[in-house]
Amino acid sequence: MKFIHTADWHLGKLVHGVYMTENQREALDQFVQIVADEKPDAVVIAGDLYDRSVPPTDAVELLDEILFKINVELKTPVVAIAGNHDSAERLSFGSSWYKHSQFYLSGKLTNSFKPVHINGVNFFLVPYAEPGVVRQLLGDDTIHSHQDAMKALIGKMEESLNPNEPNVLVGHAFVLGGQTSDSERVLSVGGSGCVGAELFEPFSYTALGHLHSPDAINHSKVKYSGSLLKYSFSEATQKKSISIIEMDEKGHFTHRYRSLTPRHDMREIEGNLEQLLDPLFYEKEQIHDYLKITLLDEGALIDPINKLRQVYPNVLHLERKIDITDLKKKQSYSAIRSEKKSELELFEQFYSEMTTSDFTSDKKEVMAEIIDMVLRGEGIK
Repeated sequence: MKFIHTADWHLGKLVHGVYMTENQREALDQFVQIVADEKPDAVVIAGDLYDRSVPPTDAVELLDEILFKINVELKTPVVAIAGNHDSAERLSFGSSWYKHSQFYLSGKLTNSFKPVHINGVNFFLVPYAEPGVVRQLLGDDTIHSHQDAMKALIGKMEESLNPNEPNVLVGHAFVLGGQTSDSERVLSVGGSGCVGAELFEPFSYTALGHLHSPDAINHSKVKYSGSLLKYSFSEATQKKSISIIEMDEKGHFTHRYRSLTPRHDMREIEGNLEQLLDPLFYEKEQIHDYLKITLLDEGALIDPINKLRQVYPNVLHLERKIDITDLKKKQSYSAIRSEKKSELELFEQFYSEMTTSDFTSDKKEVMAEIIDMVLRGEGIK
């Protein structure tokens, strides 16, 4: 059987004050076309369909539109779960009758651990739930971490799991060792939010959501699909995609990617203000991308953000290299008065710690005169 693994759509996402909905719509239209081309036996969505528990109206309408196209118009079964950004209760609405059109949506965790059977493959659905919820559901007071919770849930599944058939777990979790990005919400403080990849050994394939890179973890059977789009500049170099899984009757599978092309990519560029505003430079750029711009100029600049937005309308973040360098030097600066250096030597070191400019001989001469006047005025000399 063939299924598509995707996750972390985050519909209704707000990035640096800009709603991503239209960008998401364009990406999901491409996704629907891929479903039409590939004709999979199922589409698997591993959580975080929305970006918040109460999503904007246009995000709800977009999800409704896309799922209708996939499930009703293309007659493709959909297997989906709630993630940590979703409202489990809201996603659970209608799930009992969705199944009649082979739309299997698991919002709230229940004590039913029977899989969904599609074309010879068993899909075990594990929507995101806090350890306390799992502890109460199972009546197990030993559950305190996500590791404890996932281990207990999989233990319940193994009671009915047939090891001679292909079994797929669909979950939303942070696997230990996975690579994070700035747009992911921390599940728990410390290491209690992590689960070990060894827990998923009973399954032929584990389709996960939560981490936003498809390369977040290197494992033969435990996979993240990655997010639909880039949602922070820490993801600027990631290649977003969806996973196409083709599995035989023994659970062996092949894994390939199909990429999505966003309306506006998310990128980082740097340079001097004059260079970035030069047509010879920006005519070669995708000026409508979402941009983080780092300016290399020294000295004062008058209203650089509005000047840049005349050319690059979607500048989301602007910073200056000199400010970053100065900040790092300020953070590492420590008093060294105990080394018995002269006032001029101390100031010279202070100057080099606090700025990126050279302490020239002219500056040194001026500062020496000032120090001398101060010391004489205080009667020290």
